[in-house]
Amino acid sequence: MTKERCLILIDGSNFYFKLKDLKLGRLLDFDFKKLLKKLTGNHKLVKCVYFIGKVRTDGTEHTQKLFNDQRKLLSRLRQSGISYSLGYLLKSDGKYREKGVDVNMAVNILVASYENICDRIILVSSDTDLLPAIKKAKEKGKKVEYIGFSHQPSLAMIANCTESRLLKKEDLV
Repeated sequence: MTKERCLILIDGSNFYFKLKDLKLGRLLDFDFKKLLKKLTGNHKLVKCVYFIGKVRTDGTEHTQKLFNDQRKLLSRLRQSGISYSLGYLLKSDGKYREKGVDVNMAVNILVASYENICDRIILVSSDTDLLPAIKKAKEKGKKVEYIGFSHQPSLAMIANCTESRLLKKEDLV
């Protein structure tokens, strides 16, 4: 029996804030290799992509620290065998908002489905903006697995994906 080919797509901002809610320390210390093993199980990992808004410095100490931390994170992801896709950050009313990340994720779901890159798409994201792409992937015969967090599950993702798994704090420690 051949193993299912799986693609893992991680919404970096979503992942970061869920870990922060669980008080699980710094993202730079997170063991991504263990997470990949847990998510793939006995499937064959084709690729894992981490989606994140690109930090740009504006000359302030704060943005320089964010920029340096992001460079460390991207290096850590590469060392874990994870590629990344950069959107951008837009500053509005003193807050940063990611732009382009959801679209990049949706495009990856569609490309994987239409080009038959995998059999299963594992989504670590609770973003319901992905639902139209998820629907198309399922129409193309792909299994779409939602990986959420037990303390804040997305009921819409659970309802619209083929399968769902909710991670508990102890799964992530």
